[in-house]
Parts: sequence; structure tokens; C-alpha cells
Amino acid sequence: MSISSLIALFSPASLAVIAACTLYGTFIGAMPGLTATMAVALLVPFTYFMDPMIAISAIVATTTTAIFAGDVPGTLMRIPGTPASAAYVEDAYRLSRAGRSRSTLMTSLFAACIGGLVGVALLALIAPQLARVAMQFSSFETFWLACLGLSCAVLTSNGSVAKSFASLFIGLFIATIGIGVAVGYPRFTFGYYELFAGISFIPAIIGLFALSEILRSVQTRRSEQPTVATQESFSQALREAADTLRGFKRNIARSSILGTLIGALPGAGADIAAWICYAISRRFSSHPERYGTGYIEGVADGGAANNAAIGGAWTPALVFGIPGDSVTAIAIGILLLNGMSPGPQIFTQSPELVHTLYGAFALSNLAMLPAGLLVIMASSHIVRIPRRILMPIVLLFSLVGAYAITNSVVAIWTVLALGALGYVMEANGFPLAPTILGIVLGGIVEDNFMTSMLKAQGDLLAFFERPWAAALGILTLLVWALLLWRAARDALRRRSPASPKESHS
Repeated sequence: MSISSLIALFSPASLAVIAACTLYGTFIGAMPGLTATMAVALLVPFTYFMDPMIAISAIVATTTTAIFAGDVPGTLMRIPGTPASAAYVEDAYRLSRAGRSRSTLMTSLFAACIGGLVGVALLALIAPQLARVAMQFSSFETFWLACLGLSCAVLTSNGSVAKSFASLFIGLFIATIGIGVAVGYPRFTFGYYELFAGISFIPAIIGLFALSEILRSVQTRRSEQPTVATQESFSQALREAADTLRGFKRNIARSSILGTLIGALPGAGADIAAWICYAISRRFSSHPERYGTGYIEGVADGGAANNAAIGGAWTPALVFGIPGDSVTAIAIGILLLNGMSPGPQIFTQSPELVHTLYGAFALSNLAMLPAGLLVIMASSHIVRIPRRILMPIVLLFSLVGAYAITNSVVAIWTVLALGALGYVMEANGFPLAPTILGIVLGGIVEDNFMTSMLKAQGDLLAFFERPWAAALGILTLLVWALLLWRAARDALRRRSPASPKESHS
């Protein structure tokens, strides 16, 4: 890093903006219904009055902390702040119910910090190489990658394979609402133009997780009891989090590297990275049966992958001007407004911008530690509030957050409808996480499938002609075969107890 970049990064104005945006991102991310993308979008008007270097630092600081803070409502109230948090929300929430909310959130915080630092280190070392790989990804590869992400939701679910697939297809069906990709005709909108843009995933998350949890607490009359009877002290939680990091250091290293690589792929981002890393964590874990029941290993893997993917997403954005996710798309717009064009020439024409970006990532991840600890200590008191008081407040914030996303009453109806759906699904043993991922990735799958079919003129073998597409396609088909084998094995196990009795009779 050059001396001029260091001076710009450590200037009082830059440090003040990073500190302010760290707190701002932490606050927005911890609020149910508000996301990192929304936080960055609200920040855009202020960047018009900033130096381009400081503006990029502000976006990086906001995104880094908001992604982690999305774990806070997921852990405490079972409302994932981001679709990526939904990968391990069951484990985090059950740990919180057992009185371990602080250590769980601290583990997520430390893992996110490590993942973010690894992500920026890889970004600085091998950004051009990662970008070359990313540029080889066409609609064929993106389709298979999204399918692999969907498959991981079923693979990591604790429900039966049949019910997990059913949950996934419910999400994919919801994702079809809106204007059809192929013919541009409205589908399942029933004449409401507000539905032409489809179902936003934030109202969907709020309905499926928050409202269904409220309905369930009303039914079981748990509203008269506090969420947990005891809570860890700060020092005890810190020790447990440190022990977890030491025990799963290989997991965190693996998910940090893999999260960065997946994040570098256009359109993947933290959502797919967290789900794939969580699935890999469960596959190679010594206790895969404990995932989804309150096991900290999956939280550590998912938290590291989340923030590592942020650094990876900047790789195609910087080198080729291709956004890796919605946040980097906004960042590219800010660069263009300031007369800077992302592309290969940016490393030679504007090296100070690249160096500032690396430094801002490192500083933001370090600044996230004290900000995150403050939020954890403040928010962990929420679990002591009686549910008869907490749940109406959660519902109010959830409905306001859902309305703020779309500025439409349809978001309110979406929350209510999917809340009732989520309640019925969980009452009958259908997991909710595959539904959420189906809603998030359904559009990506359909868009890239239709684009690929038009390219190939209907030839399905074209999905396996390119090397990366063939590798991802074969891997996805192997996962599907594994899931079918698991379904057949479970069906045989259910029948086996009855067979001896029948033969005896």
C-alpha cells in the first residue's frame, strides 16, 4: 500500500466515516426487516458529498457490519437479518433459548471478523486470478451454482427429504409470482400490479419466521414465560466463544477461503456461500446429527463464510465492473458518478482506490469487534423480556420494516399470508429454511435457465459442454442422487419395524 493511500485511509475524516458507518451498519443490520442492501441504499445520497475514497470506505464499513448484525435478530428472535443467516438460524436460536445467546453471537462476530480479514487478504493477493475464473461463468455455470445452493438447503435440513423438497418447491413457486422471464407476462398476480415485481424476500423472511413464531407462542401459551431463565456473563460468554474458535479453527479457515471464492462468482454473494459452507461443514463434521438442534459448529462456519464472501464479491466488481451482489452494484454506480470506471485499468489508473478499499475492509472488520460486542451486550437483554411484551413489539417492527422495503401494503399482506403458511408448515414438520432459499434463488435459477436454453436452442447437453458447467452440474446431480438415496433409506427404515411383526403373524 502506498504512502498516499495510507494517509488518505487514516485521515481524521476517513476514520470518522468508518467509525460512524460501522455503528450505522450494526444498528440497521440488527433491526428486524432491515438489510445491508437497504443500509447502503440509504447511504447513497450522502456519498455525493464525500471524496470517492471516503465514499467507498463508508460502503465497505456499512456492509461489513450489517451482514454480521443480521445474525442478532436471528439468534434472539428467530428472524434472520439476511437470507444467508437463515442457513444457521435454527442452531443460533436454539442456543439462545438454552441461555447461550451471548456466546453464540460472539462466536458469530469473531468468525465474521476472521472471515472478513481472510476475504480481503485473498482479494489483495489474487483478485485478478479470481476475476478470470469469475469471467468464465456464463448463465450455464450460474444456473448450476444456484441449483447447488438450493440442494444444500435440502441437504442440511433436519426434516425428511420429501418434506424438505416440498418446502423448497413452495419457495420456488412463490418466486414465480410476478412478470415471467421468458414471455414478459404476469404470473399469479391476480391483477395486482404491486405483485408484478414479485415477492420481496424480506417480507417473506419476516412472515415465515417472525409471524409464525408469534402464532406458535400464542398457541402454546408460552407468552407468560421469559424466553430463558438464565443468561451468561460477559466473561463466561467470551471464554466459550474463544474455546469455540480454537476448537473449530479449521472450519473457520475452510469457510473463509471457500466463502471468498464463492463470493467472487457473479450473482452468488453471501447467500449461496453461507448455505454451501454450512452444508460442507455438516458433511465433514464429527456430529452431523446435531446440526439444526443447537450446535455451534454450523454457526461458526456460516458466520465466517458470510463476511468472507463480501470481499470476494468485490473481485469481479473491481476487475471487470461486474457486480458480485446488490451492494457492489450500488458501489459501481457511485464510482461511475465520480468519474471512475471499474475494470482492469483501475489497478494502474487508480491504484489508490484499490489500496483504500483493501485498507477499509481491514479497518472495518477490526472496528466491527467493539461495535459488535456493544450490540451483543445491549441486545442480549431482549431475551429476558416476557414474550407477551416482546412479541407484539417484534410484530410491529416487522410490519414497519416490511412496508419500508416495498412502500406497499402488499408487503403487509405478504407477511400475514406467509406467516400463516409458515405456522402450518412447521406444525406439520416442514422446515422453513428451504422455502426462504427457494424465494431468494428462484429468480436466479429461472433467469439463467431460460437464458441458457435460448443460447443452446433447447439442447440440454449444452449445460455440460463447458468445463466449469460440467463440474458444477455433475456435483449438483451427485447431491441430488445422495438426497434420493437418503429418502429411500429413510423409507426402508420406517418400514423395517413393521416387517418382523408381519412375518411373525
